[in-house]
Amino acid sequence: MVRRVLGQDASAAGAQRSVHVEARGAGSRILPIDRIIRESSELAAHGIGSIAVMPNDPAEYPEDSFDNMKRVAAQKRFSFPYVIDETQDAARAYGAVCTPEFLGFDAALELQYHGRLDGLFEAMVQIANTGIGPKEQIASIGCSIKWKK
Repeated sequence: MVRRVLGQDASAAGAQRSVHVEARGAGSRILPIDRIIRESSELAAHGIGSIAVMPNDPAEYPEDSFDNMKRVAAQKRFSFPYVIDETQDAARAYGAVCTPEFLGFDAALELQYHGRLDGLFEAMVQIANTGIGPKEQIASIGCSIKWKK
C-alpha cells in the first residue's frame, strides 16, 4: 500500500507520469532534491506529472519515517505528491533496487524509462512527444533500498 503524504492527487497528474523512487537517504547523505523539485516543475510545463515514492523501512531507518517525510516535503515545498510504499510492493513490482531511482510512464501507464536522474527530463519529454522512451537507459545508482526483514 502506498500512502499519500503531500501534494496533488496522483491521478490528477499529467498524461505522462514520472515516478521517483527515492528516500532522503541514510545518515548525512543528501539526495539532489532541489534538482528533482526543479525538474518536476519543468516537466509539469510539458503536461507531465510527478510523484515520489519512498520505499525504505522506517522501522529500521527513523530518518525515513512518515512524519519526517511530511516535514521534508513541507520544508522543501514539494509540488508533487510524496508517498511511502509501506509494504514495499510498488518498489518490488517495478524492480527498484536503490534510491533514488526514476521510472517514467507513458499515457497508458506503461513503463518507458527506468534509470538515473541524469536523462530523466529528456526521456520524459521524448515519451510525451512520441509515447516511447529512449532505447538506451543507464541504470540508477545510489543507496540500496532498506528492505523490511
